[in-house]
This record gives sequence, C-alpha cells and structure tokens, in this order.
Amino acid sequence: MAEQMLESAFLQAGIAAHVSSAGTQAMVGHDITPETAAQLNAHGVAPKAHRSMQLTEGLVSAADLVLVATRAHRSEVVSLLPRASRYTFTIRQFARLVDSLDEGEWRDIRSLSDLVMSVAAQRGFALPPEDLTVDDVVDPYRQSEAVYIEVADELDSAVATITAAFARAAA
Repeated sequence: MAEQMLESAFLQAGIAAHVSSAGTQAMVGHDITPETAAQLNAHGVAPKAHRSMQLTEGLVSAADLVLVATRAHRSEVVSLLPRASRYTFTIRQFARLVDSLDEGEWRDIRSLSDLVMSVAAQRGFALPPEDLTVDDVVDPYRQSEAVYIEVADELDSAVATITAAFARAAA
C-alpha cells in the first residue's frame, strides 16, 4: 500500500524517484489483497499489479532511503546492512522528523540526499514521541476493514508529508 501511495504521489508531484517494496517476511509472488486495492482506490490511487518479494541486502544497499512499516522492520533492515541505519526509518518516523526541520535546516537542503541526511540528523535532536509505537504502521493483513482504513489513512498522511518535503528539496 505504501509503495503504491508513494509512487502515485511522487508522480503527481513530478518527483522522479524509483519506489519499490520488499518484505522482511514476504509471501513471495503474492499480489496485493482486495482490501489493499479498495483502500488505494479510496485514496485516489489506481491499484497496480504487484508481486511481493523478499528484502535482500542488495536491495537495501542500492537504496538511498528505506522506509519501513515498523521499528522491528527497521532492525531487520539494519541487521542485513548495518550502514543502512543512516537511511532507514519507519515511514511515520520519517514524516514526523521531516516536520521537525526548521527553516534554518531547510536552507541547507539542496537535494534529496541532503534531505535524508538532515532527517537522519534529527533522530538525535527531535524529541521522540512518548509512545514509540506511533511511528509504526500496523500490518492490516487478515484484519478487519477498519484496520485497513486506519492504516491507509496513516500512510496517506505520511506520504503527503514526505511528498511535500521531497518536492521542496528537489526544487
């Protein structure tokens, strides 16, 4: 869901970025669920064919930014490639940290890589939420429609924040 929301938002904003997804415990070769497709449609994203794949060290190494659903996923990514800790965030954490950038910090951001480095630097300075689970996105698989709706709304909000930041950094 996050991949297709990000890809659609980036395309609409004119941001040239390759977006892909892979799972830490993927059911390799599976398509998105009908519930995911329904939520994509509800958020104005035309669902595309998708085949799930397993996350690999090579995929992590090739990425400039890795956005995951949960802090546990982040740990798994970093265990595959420790240097990825600099550019791996939960999607909601990245959006939260982007929001914490002040105008002085934005003046130093001239590229998408500058943005990722500035957000990474915020980890040590921005106050963490009281409840760290607010940075996580629940896996809706095999859960109720209400959970799919909640996840889609959370992702939509994070994607909007991230897209706006990418657009600003690329300008």
